Amino acid sequence: MVGSGSGPVNLNRYRKEKARADKKARADENAVKYGRTKAQKAAESADKARAERLLDSHRTDPE
Repeated sequence: MVGSGSGPVNLNRYRKEKARADKKARADENAVKYGRTKAQKAAESADKARAERLLDSHRTDPE
């Protein structure tokens, strides 16, 4: 905590710092839980493009 006994403590600053820390911790948890790496996103995009090309190449009537 800021101001370790050497003067008044700004409680608003302390409250805001704590809120920021809590928000950052929650964001980090969500990133681990739901996030994907850049490599995973690229691989998924490449797989999707490959599947679309495969389906388009087997199309019987041109559109």
